[in-house]
Amino acid sequence: ETVGTVTNAEGEFALKIKKTEAPRELEISHIGYVNNHISLEKETPSKLTVWLTPHSNLLNEVVVFAENPRMIVEKAINKIPLNYSDKRDMLTGFYRETVQKGRRYIGISEAVLDVSKTAYTNRNINYDKVRVEKGRRLLSQKASDTLAVKVVGGPNLGVTLDVVKNKGALLDFEELNNYEFWMAESMLIDNRMQYVINFRPKVILMYALLYGKLYIDKERLSFSRAEFALSMDDRNKATEAILRKKPFGLRFKPVEVAFLVTYKERDGMSYLSYIRNEVRFKCDWKRKLFSTNYTIVSEMVVTDGKEQNNSIPYRMSFKADQSLSDKVSDFADENFWGAYNIIEPTESLENAVYKLKKQHKN
Repeated sequence: ETVGTVTNAEGEFALKIKKTEAPRELEISHIGYVNNHISLEKETPSKLTVWLTPHSNLLNEVVVFAENPRMIVEKAINKIPLNYSDKRDMLTGFYRETVQKGRRYIGISEAVLDVSKTAYTNRNINYDKVRVEKGRRLLSQKASDTLAVKVVGGPNLGVTLDVVKNKGALLDFEELNNYEFWMAESMLIDNRMQYVINFRPKVILMYALLYGKLYIDKERLSFSRAEFALSMDDRNKATEAILRKKPFGLRFKPVEVAFLVTYKERDGMSYLSYIRNEVRFKCDWKRKLFSTNYTIVSEMVVTDGKEQNNSIPYRMSFKADQSLSDKVSDFADENFWGAYNIIEPTESLENAVYKLKKQHKN
């Protein structure tokens, strides 16, 4: 069992540990850098500056690029039952969702989530569920900031965007036929060399496809990371893929839909670690000259995980048609999160919270 977090965009992080756990060291990692281990003795200062060493790729390029990229992906898919948990697990994660109108924040929602996952030997996600343990929200009080648009995302990203578990998302043998693959330069993740495989659509279908890259551990043939974006070659198909609800007469124009999913190895098995989803779009009403830019960013970091036989009851699970901001309370207590591990807010987000709080007081 491990406890973890991620930094914010400014590199800051906090990690809350129970006194009874008394960990001996902290491991810091970043893609393309050698992992650094920090000793956690009693005299360790509360604020640390950690330096990472860039990794120089010394592999023989002929060996790496001689591999068939499609074959590597297929081998990694076949090894999913061996490389990922074969037990039912309960993950605890911190989730944050921000909505920006232009550069101005108009909504912030945060929650601690439980994510129940069945064994990866069964890649059916229908039995995986999410529960909101605790959360809070802060929404703009300006009538002009009301965003009556619902797009894909929300706390259920912990289930739907787990591309290794969710067979229909990308890593399906039939779905692979829609893409072409080619090798990129190898990278280091968690002190292990990775195949980096680019992919892009090679056919035109009735639905939008993806562009992106997969990171596959060279020795274990496990998926360590997936970066991908929805194709904008046909805006109507992209809209159909992400738009769930909008008012009549509002024109919705997707600009970018990007995803990041990472996995961490622990005791010879890989577990979901981090998910990020960014949706940028424009909205305007008919007969108006100018459109408004919006950005919705959702991210979840798994801070803890353990084997657990019991699943989340259906009545307590977060449903696909629900909105997080409707299920949690407003910002109030400064010590709201207590001992929970969260993603530290950036300076811009802290300023946004301050401004939105002023709206609520006035």
